[in-house]
Amino acid sequence: MSTTTAPTGGDTALHHDRRLPSALRVGLSRGWLDIREFFREWETVVFTFSLPILILVLFAAIFEGLVEADMSAAAYYLPGLVAMGLMSVSFQTLGIGVAVERGNGTLRWLRGTPMPPAAYFLGKTLLVLALAAGQVVVLLGGAALLYGVDLPTDAGAWFTFTWVLVLGTSGCALLGLTVSGLVRSARAAQAVVVVPFLALQFFSGVFVPVVALPTWVVEVASLFPLKWMAQGMRSVFYPESAAALEPAGSWELPLAAGVLGVWCVAGLVLCLLTFRWRTARDG
Repeated sequence: MSTTTAPTGGDTALHHDRRLPSALRVGLSRGWLDIREFFREWETVVFTFSLPILILVLFAAIFEGLVEADMSAAAYYLPGLVAMGLMSVSFQTLGIGVAVERGNGTLRWLRGTPMPPAAYFLGKTLLVLALAAGQVVVLLGGAALLYGVDLPTDAGAWFTFTWVLVLGTSGCALLGLTVSGLVRSARAAQAVVVVPFLALQFFSGVFVPVVALPTWVVEVASLFPLKWMAQGMRSVFYPESAAALEPAGSWELPLAAGVLGVWCVAGLVLCLLTFRWRTARDG
């Protein structure tokens, strides 16, 4: 007759030690790794965080006194540049960065490890959130220190700022992941990501006031997140009377939240349908 020996306490501990770490734990580690790798490339760091504040400095110097609204040029352009910066560190960073990782074989290698796929996406989420926080600090700090722009003191305004940031950044990040899965190479991702992003900046009221844009341009921009991110940010930093300058005569915050929320859901579905761990030539 065979006998079964119950595992001892030491055997049980060894069994637990051999278990794979959870997706959350691996995702946090991946996020920390992605953040460290990003900040090791000083050229990328400088370009990512300096471009919006550089544009703010240029616009403040060029358009000071020419803005029709009763505010400084820096205060006038700040909301749109915040929205642009958030889309840059989400849509552009992931759209190009993930395509590069697919092209150099990093994704294929990671897929062959025991790492849960969810951990990879969690890591990228943490990277985007860290970059978004840095972008906001640089822009708001620069506007306040260099030009004396008054930041909101109302809790409701900061609540609006928070949900616009979270929904807008999430939707743009998922859109970036979707685009990365559609392009055939990292080189193609540069054009596929940068060109529409640049066009949307002009269509969405970042550089040109929406009231000065043709109706069809505003309608096209309304299909994408950046227009609603910029409009939501204007509601935070502009006086309430400035809502009359919007095409609808109001900030349309419920509609903005709805559109950004739809982009989060649609972006997630598209990402799940299009994301690839291998390049097209790998099969």
